[in-house]
Amino acid sequence: MIRIFGDSISGNCQKVKWVATRLSVPHEWIEIDILKGETRTDEFLAINPFGQVPVIQFEDGRTLAQSNAIILHLAEGSDLIPGDAFERAKMLEWMFWEQYSHEPVIAVRRFQKLYLNMPDDEIDPDLLAKGRRALGRMEMALISSDWIAGGEAITLADLSLLAYTRLAHEGGFNINDFPAVHAWVARCELELGLPHLHEVTHV
Repeated sequence: MIRIFGDSISGNCQKVKWVATRLSVPHEWIEIDILKGETRTDEFLAINPFGQVPVIQFEDGRTLAQSNAIILHLAEGSDLIPGDAFERAKMLEWMFWEQYSHEPVIAVRRFQKLYLNMPDDEIDPDLLAKGRRALGRMEMALISSDWIAGGEAITLADLSLLAYTRLAHEGGFNINDFPAVHAWVARCELELGLPHLHEVTHV
């Protein structure tokens, strides 16, 4: 059984939990509190010297970090990864984009606003503008497709982007400004058996 070290407030950790649960991967979840500095202890740094969650540890002691690398490994051979080479590459395209252009702005603004209690006038204004541009890019893709990578079924790209998109309101983003994204969030939540957006927030 693998051990998943993660903080439940983290979208990056949630995506790992979603994949493991959907694919019935036997696992033990070990809660690590980022805000209490638990990723900086000697015990945790021995598991992941980068001091980040999520990280998984296999029975033989090997470890794997970085959320998208983890979910790619867990989902190997499953229907969450397209069999067609081009469709698989499109999935990866969106997953790389998520970590480069989406998570660094939407997740960072959420963390500063929600957990550091920073007032808006102390948060880098570029984060809001860049986050809205990221959501706008998703909106354009989802106008013509139910799923973010353009295929006919949910993929890891959807789970990867869902993690912080469904929490974007906590960073001050109004998901209602992006109706195709809003509908996609609800579609993904239904597919994964998660609470609907309107049940967890009022934006």
